[in-house]
Amino acid sequence: MRLSDLYPPKPHKPIEPAQPARAAAASDGPARARRVFLLSATAAAAAVAAGLVPRLMRPALAADNRHGSASERFEVAYSDAEWRRRLTPGQYEILRQEGTERPYSSPLNDEHRAGTFACAGCAQPLFSSRTKFDSHTGWPSFWTPLDKAVGTHRDTTFGMVRTEVHCSRCGGHLGHVFDDGPKPTGLRYCMNGLAMTFHPQAA
Repeated sequence: MRLSDLYPPKPHKPIEPAQPARAAAASDGPARARRVFLLSATAAAAAVAAGLVPRLMRPALAADNRHGSASERFEVAYSDAEWRRRLTPGQYEILRQEGTERPYSSPLNDEHRAGTFACAGCAQPLFSSRTKFDSHTGWPSFWTPLDKAVGTHRDTTFGMVRTEVHCSRCGGHLGHVFDDGPKPTGLRYCMNGLAMTFHPQAA
């Protein structure tokens, strides 16, 4: 009897080639799909913010001091719950969450009567109809606000540098101001209609 008869060699299992990285990535299916979806959503949000895609609202900012600078104090101040109660969902999204309405969606864009545009959050008069002009952007636009009616701060969201405009009484977000407006100021206060109400001038 041979020693090999007592201890026969074990059969060799074929060595499988290493799984390619591409195949391994594909094997995590749902997780990979979720990652791709999140990346795509982030890219879409950036395109929206840059004005490449129309949208109803901009995503809310995380900081609570988004309405004006951190040092500003406003005459009218409510809790978030109270603001939600006082405003419509659309007004809240814009005034308190710095949203943006769709262009040409506000009736105030086509408002041509004499009167005053006021803050929808606290009723402070903001703009006179005498300074309104058609900017062909789809949002109510003015070349100057009423005296001390608005405040501004530097807005660097989405990798852009803009000048945000808010109500000086309650801090509600109104829109942005740009330097491509008509004379005499050369400014364009591009406002959200939902952030304002209109009060016709008495006859």
